[in-house]
Amino acid sequence: MAITASGFYGLSLEKAFIDTLGESLEAEDNKVLLVTDTYAPDFNAHDFYADVTNEVTGTGYTAGGVAFTSTEITLSAGTLTWDFADPSWTTSTIADAMAGICKTEISGSATDQLLLLMDFVTAVSTTAGTLLVTISGTGAMTVDYTP
Repeated sequence: MAITASGFYGLSLEKAFIDTLGESLEAEDNKVLLVTDTYAPDFNAHDFYADVTNEVTGTGYTAGGVAFTSTEITLSAGTLTWDFADPSWTTSTIADAMAGICKTEISGSATDQLLLLMDFVTAVSTTAGTLLVTISGTGAMTVDYTP
């Protein structure tokens, strides 16, 4: 088992904070892709889509993932929240999706930045159905920025 936890990819998170990411986290062309449990994430070293191995394949799934929609960054009561609509793959036949990876969509696998890995804990599959990734009601990411 290679995927053991959700987490942010450190190099890309650093780039977001120093404004060298190359894409806004609110961009509506950023994507979520799916990987199997044989992908071994390295949150300190992986930063580009080219670093991802073992992306799922299947009917109704396009390599590189599906675009975010309704992406928002909000501030409220000392908390920054990054959120987007639940991504889905309709009429899909996908086997053993273990995690979703959020990435920017800049210009290809060598430049698209990895942002966040969402561990499903248990692999999921579909057969001519909908694979829906439900984002937490509190957002994909929250940061408490008050002491």
